[in-house]
Amino acid sequence: MAVAMLALTALPLAAFLRRQRRRGYPGPLVRLFVYRPFWYAQLLVLFTGIAAVAGLLLGAPFGASTAVARWMVAAAAALYALGAIAGWIGSRWLHVRQLRATFPDLPPALEGLRIVQLSDLHIGPQTSRRFLDRVRRASVAAGGDLLVVTGDLVDDHAPDGAHYASALGDLAAPLGVYVVPGNHDVYASWPAVRAELERLPVTILVNESRVVRRGEGWFAVAGTGDPAGRWIATSEAAPDIDATLRDIPSGTFTIALAHNPSLWPALAERGVPLTLSGHTHWGQLALPAFKWSLAGVFLEDAMGVVTREASLLYIHPGTGFWGIPFRIGARPEVTIIELRRGARVELGSVST
Repeated sequence: MAVAMLALTALPLAAFLRRQRRRGYPGPLVRLFVYRPFWYAQLLVLFTGIAAVAGLLLGAPFGASTAVARWMVAAAAALYALGAIAGWIGSRWLHVRQLRATFPDLPPALEGLRIVQLSDLHIGPQTSRRFLDRVRRASVAAGGDLLVVTGDLVDDHAPDGAHYASALGDLAAPLGVYVVPGNHDVYASWPAVRAELERLPVTILVNESRVVRRGEGWFAVAGTGDPAGRWIATSEAAPDIDATLRDIPSGTFTIALAHNPSLWPALAERGVPLTLSGHTHWGQLALPAFKWSLAGVFLEDAMGVVTREASLLYIHPGTGFWGIPFRIGARPEVTIIELRRGARVELGSVST
């Protein structure tokens, strides 16, 4: 068993390090058979390592540390394998979530406005085209007035933008398609990713806004930069909330797109009624019934609906995944949000 564990962990690590030294653009085979085994192996080491230590401690009072540790490691490895299989299935189990957002002062012209939200697609050459086709069909079938993509369109490399364009670049909506950068778009080199996106029929928003007319009324769509841009000077994508909202006429109902939900408090303070975010993936491991997610261990606002006075935030669980295809309790999602006038500010599920 020790030899098998060494092979499962050391070989992916060696291949990963060798690939990192070579640099260059990693194709689908590298990502599937080098990167992905690397991440699986490192997580396996973590789980079995914890199990081994626990077994040694539990077996010590009975003089059976080694035997108990071996059983614990075997059990942890088996549970890990089952979890990996369940997580893979979950990463393909697309969910179309319908939500209704109500506001007492919603302008009459916005009654029934439908927003389709995608987020955290992390598209690269290794991404299942069958899955992306399902995402595309669900987005079109949603019949949204506008479609928004709240960051992390690509999987860490600028040329991945071409794969996004091939899979989802022709998505359209009557009032437009709006895109903001996420941290992985910044890591990939935002200027290069943006250049690819500018070939598409989308409106890219980085600390800016657009006023959109609907019927006899109008509203604003505002998009921020991402906090990752603060650490990469050449990204041109650091967030600036004042600039994001500067050109919006006073009193205009505003929908803000901010990849990282940590930007929401500043938007709420400035009176933005609805903010759509992503970034957290809900940790790709969540118990929605208990309002718990792995991301909540690290972030205050990590999943679902958050409210503050007259402002709403929806944190999207992501449509793709990052690292390994693993999702339990946080299914990949295409979200439909319908705006309605209501007695109070709230965002809830629509019964179907």
